[in-house]
Amino acid sequence: MSVRFKIPQSVLVVIHTPALEVLLIERADAPGFWQSVTGSKDAEGESFEATALREVLEETGIDARAPGHVLQDWGLENVYEIYPQWRHRYAPGVTRNTEHLFGLCVPQARPATLNPREHRAQVWLPYREAAERCFSPSNAEAILMLPRIVLAAVVR
Repeated sequence: MSVRFKIPQSVLVVIHTPALEVLLIERADAPGFWQSVTGSKDAEGESFEATALREVLEETGIDARAPGHVLQDWGLENVYEIYPQWRHRYAPGVTRNTEHLFGLCVPQARPATLNPREHRAQVWLPYREAAERCFSPSNAEAILMLPRIVLAAVVR
């Protein structure tokens, strides 16, 4: 039986309302680590959009294709050092991950259906408070971009 390593290509999906309330979920394996939806590709050929759709559904129970929901590819990527405590999930020698950013606008804040193996709590917060609570600097930065991204989408 071969070991299946994670692919070092992932998505970050900032789930938010039109009023810029942001959903954060707390990792089950790292209490106190609050984040947006994240997840790696299941296969090299999986698109970032397909990964985003799958991860949002798996981690929150939210169908990003539901009426009134808008998944937006922000066209941005972060490349970051994988935290040492999670490197064992990747092939030997893999230390960096490329993360593609998306936003998912939902009509209103609503409870998510969490997978207890992955996440233990959830909270909807105004975007600035959400950014302050994130453990990941790149996640906080993405949340702080929300007003500009939402305004740019309205102007188009």
